[in-house]
Amino acid sequence: MGIDDSGVVTAALDAGYRHVDTAQIYDNEGVVGDGLTDAGRDDVVVATKLWIDSLAADAVRAGTERSLDRLGLDALDLLYVHRPRGDYDPETTLPALERVREAGLTDHVGLSNFTLEQLTTAAEYVDIAAHQVEFHPFFRQEALLDHAQREGYPLVAYSPLAGGLVFEDPTIRAIARDHDTTPAAVAIAWVTSYENVVTIPKASSRSHLAANLAAAELELEPADIDAIEAIDRTEELFPE
Repeated sequence: MGIDDSGVVTAALDAGYRHVDTAQIYDNEGVVGDGLTDAGRDDVVVATKLWIDSLAADAVRAGTERSLDRLGLDALDLLYVHRPRGDYDPETTLPALERVREAGLTDHVGLSNFTLEQLTTAAEYVDIAAHQVEFHPFFRQEALLDHAQREGYPLVAYSPLAGGLVFEDPTIRAIARDHDTTPAAVAIAWVTSYENVVTIPKASSRSHLAANLAAAELELEPADIDAIEAIDRTEELFPE
């Protein structure tokens, strides 16, 4: 989200990242495609998301093909419904996405920003490959996490740093001091401490790319995790 320099994508892949996440509404699929071309596509998982104006049954394939053209790809690894709004209708949108998958334009179908009820309905039409939602120390969507763990698909956590709010929190700052690391690393380590949860932190500089990647090596103590979960604060950055 917000990346307008293909060099950032190239730098991320050079640093070791192997998952690239974008979306039609981010207006940077072309930039991502340029970065993929420069760095090479091998072993890279590429995901994008159909916006709400590409979710009518007769618009899904055309929308997918436009994204593929901008990305310079023949097929995606993962194609999401960005939000279940606008032209979204589970009875028509999801079968259309399944037809796109059967046609070889994407390997998997994912969902993003769905409620538990919407997930339950969607599961009647597609195999959910992933569910991408806001998830960080100040906004823990336990019901969605439980569903992902029960059904065996990954929960993909966006905004794990809560838009930078983790840098101000005294509990997270104290844990970071104890581990001689940063609040960002602590937040990422907390998010990924859950089974079935992966995260896609935003980064636009080489130093932040490296730091976010290194955070995957941090193991928090059970007491650290308990302390973070005890934080009495709710901050939803992207409400419906």
